[in-house]
Amino acid sequence: MKIPLLDNDVLRSFVAIAESGTFTSAARVVHRTPSALSMQIKQLERNLGKTLFIREPRRVTLTAEGEVLLDYSRRLLRLNEEAVQHFISPTLEGKVGIGTSDDVGTRILPEVLAEFARSYPAVLVDVVVGSSKQNLARLDAGELDMTLVTVADEAGIGRGELVHEEPLVWAGREGSSAYQRSPLPIAMAHEGCAWRRMTLRALDRAGISYRIAYTCEHCSGQEAAMLADLAVAPFPQSLIHPPLKEVVGGSLPDIGSYQLALVRRGSNPLNDALASHVKEAFQGLS
Repeated sequence: MKIPLLDNDVLRSFVAIAESGTFTSAARVVHRTPSALSMQIKQLERNLGKTLFIREPRRVTLTAEGEVLLDYSRRLLRLNEEAVQHFISPTLEGKVGIGTSDDVGTRILPEVLAEFARSYPAVLVDVVVGSSKQNLARLDAGELDMTLVTVADEAGIGRGELVHEEPLVWAGREGSSAYQRSPLPIAMAHEGCAWRRMTLRALDRAGISYRIAYTCEHCSGQEAAMLADLAVAPFPQSLIHPPLKEVVGGSLPDIGSYQLALVRRGSNPLNDALASHVKEAFQGLS
């Protein structure tokens, strides 16, 4: 039996529909008609023998099989683009500096740097880990070419391009009792951190008594306090892994969502290439 091959154009249409939620919106992204997209997806479903979308009156949602294909599709499209770039992109050499916080540095950048190195092996990437304030100062001083900065939801994007948004939630150790104590013990970054401002504002609005029990610029320090059940901390949902868990219920208030922006000092082929890899990595998280 001959196995059907997946066509990149069809996969691109499939991803656009999955991300936008409607055939009409996706049609504008891929510059096709909604009826043409519908025919592509029906043929794709026939080839795979699976239903990929649940079709509702106003939008479509992925089935379980569709979610699996979405992950494969994004990886195949990235790999195709990487292969083409290898042969048609101009050879890049030099050094590019990027600033990041430690949570992004350990969670996202390893994959970004690996893919970037495969595409541009002659480029040296200098990664500087620090707070958003510190890295913005380095950027303005010409020490960095770009930096990822954390932005609190109430402040909005002042500089740069939004690349990621995610809720901040309360985190603690499995079976923790710290969240039941009064005043509430919390582990935080130092003054000036967007997460800290958002968290304290939420507690003040809710009228909850708290004490800042531990401060550390690095997530690992806050994790240590939580693992010892000495405090709870505001954390992005994607960073919470056992034995930590999201603390829900009780009187803890919603903190809100934070944003990551990519701020660049200028545009050149080297900077543009790394910025593109960074943005694609975050798109894969959405």
